[in-house]
Amino acid sequence: MENTKKELEELREEVSYLREKLNRVSLSLQDMLRLRGFSIHSSKGQNAETDKEDDLLLPDERFIEEYYELLKKYSFRLFLRDLIKQRGSFNVSDVTRYATKEVTGGYLKALERMGLLEGAGDGYRILFKQVRSFGDTLEWFVSELLRREFCAQVLRGVKFSGRRVGGDYDIIARINGELCYVEVKSSPPRQVYDREVRAFLRRFLDLLPDVAIFLMDTHLRMKDKLVPMFDDAISELRDIDGAMKRVEAECFTFEDRVFLVNSKPGIEYNIAKIIRYRIRNEFLKSMKGGFQ
Repeated sequence: MENTKKELEELREEVSYLREKLNRVSLSLQDMLRLRGFSIHSSKGQNAETDKEDDLLLPDERFIEEYYELLKKYSFRLFLRDLIKQRGSFNVSDVTRYATKEVTGGYLKALERMGLLEGAGDGYRILFKQVRSFGDTLEWFVSELLRREFCAQVLRGVKFSGRRVGGDYDIIARINGELCYVEVKSSPPRQVYDREVRAFLRRFLDLLPDVAIFLMDTHLRMKDKLVPMFDDAISELRDIDGAMKRVEAECFTFEDRVFLVNSKPGIEYNIAKIIRYRIRNEFLKSMKGGFQ
């Protein structure tokens, strides 16, 4: 009898958990935002014409698939950052800091074929002079990755109407039935300041997503500078002792909802790691530790 009661209680908890997940899965991204009282003022990338007006480095549509696959490579993203800084003509040696001459040459030929570069004597000349930074392109890539690899509904560069907390949200997505906010940084840790971390946390506390990810496109360590910076900002904003805990490698979390992560070994791998961590922890919480 005792075993039967225990099994029934576990079944009730599992049914409750599944009912909650089904209800959340049925909501669209716009529904999730509306239920939180958020009205979208503007967002980027709603059509090709809008994208072309952004500070965004994209080839013609027929090359997008190849370009997207190249962006999965850390060396290519570092190469693009150097490339965007070039003005006038340049040669291969000017953009070979992060890859071999042969690999860089292959990247240059690919971009020339895509119409983003043209030959200029012994070197090249860029054909995208309006692009001044890599930030929008990285945001576009991460939003595409979420859409393609994680079946996510995604909005990029979102601004809301009538909110006390200003600034735009780099990426807002519906992933696995959860509302996710992703802040994307192309700068190395030394160029990230505490005001940026505080702004990220203020947006998190205003939107109240299920999960918020501070994603840094670097292979450098998070523990040395960024983790203490997050601890201090959490303590300041919440008046509690902030203590980021390590999930794995250079992935850290606070209360299993706020995540700090770099891009080593890969952006897709690390986002998948966070999603799996969330799924496991939410299930175990619903079971009250019964399967630990």
